[in-house]
Amino acid sequence: MALTVQTGDPRDPAVVKLLEQSHALMNDLFPADGCHYLEIDDLCVPEITMLTIQDGDQIIGCGALSNKNTYGELKSMFVKPSARGKGAADRLISELTTVAQNAGLKTLRLETGEALAAAIKLYEKHGFIRRGPFGDYLEHPDSTFMESQI
Repeated sequence: MALTVQTGDPRDPAVVKLLEQSHALMNDLFPADGCHYLEIDDLCVPEITMLTIQDGDQIIGCGALSNKNTYGELKSMFVKPSARGKGAADRLISELTTVAQNAGLKTLRLETGEALAAAIKLYEKHGFIRRGPFGDYLEHPDSTFMESQI
């Protein structure tokens, strides 16, 4: 089946399930002060665009762009483990980059966990480089901060 990306609703039950899986993973891997995910209600604000990716009629992943006015921040990137390797994360990053560009943003930033080597490699593949904390983030041994000019 072909992968399709569309605007998603963070409260859609299929998206909630993905976000809950992502949050559980973060809580298992990192201490509470190292988890920077947004709660579902926090994703339901005008400055955040949530995208989902489907394989056929099944939502297999999601990602969000938070428009911070001078830059965009990638949030809530998650693809079901059983659906990984199909290019879903690549498509989500590409589509979120387009959303950011269409909003006039020239920089994307993100925070991810140092233990998430595959995610870091994926972001590097898309031109992200390591940088220091930004926004409200503080330096943390479990955090990796990254940025890309788009």
